[in-house]
Amino acid sequence: MDMITIPAVNMTPILPEIFLSVLAMALLLINVFVPSGQKSYLGYISFVGVLAAGVLVGAGWGAPVESFSGSVVQDNFATFFKMIFLISAGLAILISDQYMEREGCNHGELYPLILFTVVGMMLMAAGTDLMTIFLGLEVMSVALYVLAGFNRASLKSNEAGLKYFLLGCFSTGFLLYGMALTYGATGTTRITKIAAVVGQMTVPSANIMLLAGMLLMLTGFAFKVAAAPFHMWTPDVYEGAPTPMTAFMSAGPKAAGFAAALRIFLVALPTLQIEWSQLLWVLAVLTMTVGNITALRQDNIKRMLAYSSIAHAGYALVGFAAGNGTGAAGILFYMLSYAFMNIGAFAVIILIGKKGEANGNVMDFAGLGFKHPALAVAMSVFLFSLAGIPPTAGFIGKFYLFSAAVQKGYIWLAVLGVLNSAASVYYYLRVMVYMYMKEPTEDFEWTRVSAPIALSLLISVAGTLVPGIVPSVVLQLAEQAVKLI
Repeated sequence: MDMITIPAVNMTPILPEIFLSVLAMALLLINVFVPSGQKSYLGYISFVGVLAAGVLVGAGWGAPVESFSGSVVQDNFATFFKMIFLISAGLAILISDQYMEREGCNHGELYPLILFTVVGMMLMAAGTDLMTIFLGLEVMSVALYVLAGFNRASLKSNEAGLKYFLLGCFSTGFLLYGMALTYGATGTTRITKIAAVVGQMTVPSANIMLLAGMLLMLTGFAFKVAAAPFHMWTPDVYEGAPTPMTAFMSAGPKAAGFAAALRIFLVALPTLQIEWSQLLWVLAVLTMTVGNITALRQDNIKRMLAYSSIAHAGYALVGFAAGNGTGAAGILFYMLSYAFMNIGAFAVIILIGKKGEANGNVMDFAGLGFKHPALAVAMSVFLFSLAGIPPTAGFIGKFYLFSAAVQKGYIWLAVLGVLNSAASVYYYLRVMVYMYMKEPTEDFEWTRVSAPIALSLLISVAGTLVPGIVPSVVLQLAEQAVKLI
């Protein structure tokens, strides 16, 4: 009788994922024994767990390791993105407790779900096989659907969860069908092998099945990063989801979508770059323009930031369309910066909000600069960065992305990006006008800055300003990260 030989498996590349999964399952068990008024402790444990996972991830920098027959890799590219996911999750955990207590939905399952979402994102960034990436996408998406509808007493939250679930499943079908067609055209799901097979084709663009697979995968990823015209779910889901989860969804999953798309298109399909660059060119212009023009008309600040997040996906697509090292490094830098500035802005929104998501309009910020100057200054820093005004990380990120387009000869794409960025200044500065130039209509006495939110604001302000003033360190890390993909 022949013995089955089990190959040696190196667990090092997925050690952070294993750690977070075990922690999440342990928290689910602990949650049963924690009284309802003391769920905050689960958040503290989760935050410490995220910090520990960050140490595990950081230890892998500079030492690429493959495992599971090459379907998972631990390289600098994956490490950089994993740090973005952990930062997004850590900040989301810090701003969640106070909000969930206020809304009466501080259930202990929240924190394990966030950790499971991060595990899915990590698999997407580290996956070098289409099936591994799809597995990570599903782990992330299922947890996100629940997080969007986490406030069971809110009809808007229920609607957000259901809408995100239905449209998410629909887009996942596109992505999976695209992967299947790519497998049909190349005979493999391994990214490097796809590149080898496509490289041997005389005219790859003449292979209809391969082109269809590429187009469908692009459609699936466009939905995940909320690129126009696949963005219609974003405003309703962002508005209806609990605000801390909106902040998390706007940063982490968007970065995960770009991580997987960059690895697939830059590594597996470089010979089709002319084709997908042209499509991304159009998507970038459409996404920036639709996001900014629609955001101009929004009074609800969560919807405004939802539409602005669409525009920010468009800026990242500018670097993607360039398809060069500068563009890829620019996306990494921008996703990291966006996590700090956007989650920081949502933290301020949480603080001035009332139970039931009241005080969610731009006008409700009137006089905040006089009543809570520190909060107003922090909000101003985040809004300046989102608008791309120096010396902030948002300015450096956009400069890098648009420079990549110019290097590639896409002058008009860079010009349209700058014009769009200029248009966005209006709706960001509108909030500041209300904060500093309008008479207060409320006393903001209910505003209470708890220690976790204060810590998240300090981290977010530092993460927004330091890379803007001294960008070289982060840029060098981003450039090193894209050399290995």
